[in-house]
Amino acid sequence: MSLLTIILNLLLPPLAVFLKHGLGTAFLINLLLTILGWLPGVIHAFIVNND
Repeated sequence: MSLLTIILNLLLPPLAVFLKHGLGTAFLINLLLTILGWLPGVIHAFIVNND
């Protein structure tokens, strides 16, 4: 995982998921989680983007 991905995971979780996986279910789930609360979106972004 690159430094840019880590920074985006923390600051803009939906953007990080979008750049890695495109517009799909992972992005929509992350967007919903981020709207409900920042921390769930960040946790989901780290889980999804962990390779």
